[in-house]
Amino acid sequence: MLDQFLWVIFPYLCVAIFIVGHIWRYRIDQFGWTAKSSEFIEKKQLMVGSILFHFAVIPVFIGHIVGLFIPAHWMSAIGVNEHIYHLGAVYVGGFFGVVMFIGMFLLTFRRINNKSVRKLSSVSDMVVNFLLLFITFIGIYATLVTNNIVTDFDYRQSISVWVRGLVTFSPDASLMTDVPLTFQIHVLSAFLIFALWPATRLVHAWSLPFNYVGRSYIVYRRHKQ
Repeated sequence: MLDQFLWVIFPYLCVAIFIVGHIWRYRIDQFGWTAKSSEFIEKKQLMVGSILFHFAVIPVFIGHIVGLFIPAHWMSAIGVNEHIYHLGAVYVGGFFGVVMFIGMFLLTFRRINNKSVRKLSSVSDMVVNFLLLFITFIGIYATLVTNNIVTDFDYRQSISVWVRGLVTFSPDASLMTDVPLTFQIHVLSAFLIFALWPATRLVHAWSLPFNYVGRSYIVYRRHKQ
């Protein structure tokens, strides 16, 4: 029963909350659909942490998509053998993971260390910061440490197959029962952040400034006294 809840019910529940929550948030709280920037309070740590985090999060996301949704035999068919894939996943993925962690650490430290920023932070802001920091840390640990300790574990034969089963509505909870604990925690905490996403500032990730491309130029003129 616990395995069915953790690896079937909980993921679908989180995805449902993610989808319905965004629709609800957009309908009732469009004015709150923002990152609530605190740049006017402190800029240096925000700039460095934000650049590092956003620089790394896209390669990390792409790496997860490749690892979880592209079967191993497809990669072999295009000439990416197990050794090459392992080097890319561990060293390239590990590098961007560390960069992402450093950026998230700076943003979290700024939020709790700067008195003014801390006062303006909501409970959800704190939860998101610490949860993202934890997800990044446990992901790095699983990639760089667990993979070297449990050498016979291949997530592409377990976690990836399970994820693809979720997508096709045929999940097999047994695929996750023997997965190392660090990977299990990483997966569950990632689904948790998806469930929390609609109720937090993370919604700003979908607010792409497409209107900037076609907007008119803003003309500034010097005021003559």
